[in-house]
Amino acid sequence: MAESSGESSQITLLPMKKSSVLSGLPPEVEAIVAENERRNAAIRVKFNPITGEGSIGERKKIEISDFPIPVQYIPKRMMRVPLVKQLVAAGSIEAFFEELTDGEQEYTDEEKQKIIEQFVRIRCRFDFAFWAALYVFIKQKGGGEDIHFRLNRPQRKLIERFEAMRLKGKPIRLILLKARQWGGSTATQIYMAWLQLIHKVGLNSLIVGHVKDASNEVKDMFDRMIKEYPISMLYKLGESYNENEPKLVGVGNSGNIHRIPQRNCKIKIGTAEKPDSARGGDYNLVHCTEVGLWKKTDGKTPEQIVRSACSGILLKPYTMIVYESTANGTGNFFHKEYLAAKLRRSQFEAMFVAWYEIEQYALPITKETVPEASASGLTPTQAFALWLYNNRNNEAAASDREQPGTYLWSLWKQGATLEAINWYIQERSKYTSHADMASEYPSNDIEAFTFSGRRVFANEDVEKFRAACRPPKYIGEIYGRADEGEEALQNLRFRKEENGRFWMWQDVEKDEEEEVIDRYLVIVDVCKGQTEKADFADILVIDRIYMMDAEPPSVIAEWHGHIDMDKLAWKAAQVAAYYNNALLVIESNTLETNNTKGEAEYILTLIHDAYGDQLYARKQSAEDIREGLPKKYGFHTNPLTKKVVIHNLKAIVREHLYVEREEACLDEYLTYIENEKGGFEAMEGYHDDRLMTRAIGMQICYHEMDLPRIIKKPRQPVNHKRKKADSAATI
Repeated sequence: MAESSGESSQITLLPMKKSSVLSGLPPEVEAIVAENERRNAAIRVKFNPITGEGSIGERKKIEISDFPIPVQYIPKRMMRVPLVKQLVAAGSIEAFFEELTDGEQEYTDEEKQKIIEQFVRIRCRFDFAFWAALYVFIKQKGGGEDIHFRLNRPQRKLIERFEAMRLKGKPIRLILLKARQWGGSTATQIYMAWLQLIHKVGLNSLIVGHVKDASNEVKDMFDRMIKEYPISMLYKLGESYNENEPKLVGVGNSGNIHRIPQRNCKIKIGTAEKPDSARGGDYNLVHCTEVGLWKKTDGKTPEQIVRSACSGILLKPYTMIVYESTANGTGNFFHKEYLAAKLRRSQFEAMFVAWYEIEQYALPITKETVPEASASGLTPTQAFALWLYNNRNNEAAASDREQPGTYLWSLWKQGATLEAINWYIQERSKYTSHADMASEYPSNDIEAFTFSGRRVFANEDVEKFRAACRPPKYIGEIYGRADEGEEALQNLRFRKEENGRFWMWQDVEKDEEEEVIDRYLVIVDVCKGQTEKADFADILVIDRIYMMDAEPPSVIAEWHGHIDMDKLAWKAAQVAAYYNNALLVIESNTLETNNTKGEAEYILTLIHDAYGDQLYARKQSAEDIREGLPKKYGFHTNPLTKKVVIHNLKAIVREHLYVEREEACLDEYLTYIENEKGGFEAMEGYHDDRLMTRAIGMQICYHEMDLPRIIKKPRQPVNHKRKKADSAATI
């Protein structure tokens, strides 16, 4: 158990609720105590990598009476090996030898040792944990002599993932999101060494760290291992060798490449600081460590460095690529790759280890922890469980160094033991913010990516939207008779195009007899320039029909790209006209900023002349109306209106009051911050164009438009000011 570095926190019991007769505890609390015992038993389950008890994978208990380890729990697959199968059937080495030689050869200690060595080598090939505990030495934390490498619980979880892929004949691809101090990097590198030294000759490995010291630390671990590794294990059984021959030799003058001559394999180290040193080549195994901390350097992005290191790796068995890191904010390469793996959209698998899965992060619950336990007649554990349960709906934290009861209860629901939660309470007192604690000890993969700045949207709120996100049903463009002018809104049709920028999750719905008024809403965020770094233009379509039944509106289509502003305005008008002449809201201040005010008004006036009063206009004051001033078209985003729409969107996201389809929008939410001046903006290097269409759209959707309503269509066409668009989908 780890010792807390802060002062011990005491817990005050709340009044008990209805109790069971037997123990004086509510049944729910009794269940918590029982479940806690089960969780602790699972943690304490015996793990002996030498005997194999409690080790990785499906095991079979065997007994060989005269073997140095008489009772073993070997990987079940080992029983397919004839020697193993026959030895187990014989029950002893001597009996096996007698059967093998028909009693015609003398049984000696030398013969016995040969059989033992054969068996051990076979088991080393099938049983990583056994091999590692027998032959691998690592540096001991806190100093002292090097020690045998015995896997801890998170390391066993990691190796199980590697082995699951290897045994299925799949290439090993994993993105590992780590809490601190459990040895994920060490386990990864030693597993790679196992493949090199035991399984395949000629497997070359590349280690890339964020800085030279990190790469050297991983390499130092490999050096320690190979120094103590028996030279005989680098050869086949019975091959001759020289006890004094080198096991690791340098290649070239850089000092970054070494070779194990007996296995014909290389180990290269590089750093993200020097992209050329991280360039891959004839490599089979690549370990990229602390990828989340990699920075752009020498004109190379982390994406380019990683792909340069991994570009030569074939997608075949006994190849391995691992990106591992602690989290370092959202929206970066590591975050995006982890999310893609988590959603099974890449060839990688995602893995996360929470702090409560690490044995050292737990503290015993004592009388000092719950001082009122004795007076209540409860054990400390029972009293702690009661306190946790009674506070499960408490959303208020007593100070900035504590978490509310709802959060602590969520830890229990995620799988933490009561002892782990007790440790968390003590450790949390070191930090003035949850973000600081979460960056060191994340409880889940969402929390791990918490940005340390003043993020506008909470991770938990944003992640609720991800389940509804999906690829579009159709991709293409909307076309009219012309690209601009009144004819642009005639004969509208959608055409599928592989590289189209209009993504459609739901096509327009039309009915010959009825029409839903105020159903569709189209919002436009104008691009600010044409460079790659500039925000994109965004045209968003929202369907509000569900609001008639008190259900949230939904994103159903989106156009996204760079385009000239006048062309964008006509493109938006086509989209709005296609969707049953939807209310069209164009953000106007960007037009006014990038053009002269007169040009902006001219563009919007042209759109109004063609599209009519379904073009959004700002509300006029009584004075403007009295003076007969013209309407001002478009939504004007200024510091005041921006705060209004962002705060409204924050509430909408928190309460999950609309349906999102585009996952890229969620990335914008996660990288949107409140700056030091109290304004809102995307983090440097990120965009907010999708976010702004939602912000403006939700403001108008909920606060300015009437609820949708169904009306009967007139038998004769109504003569509107604008020409009705003759829409016809050609999907």
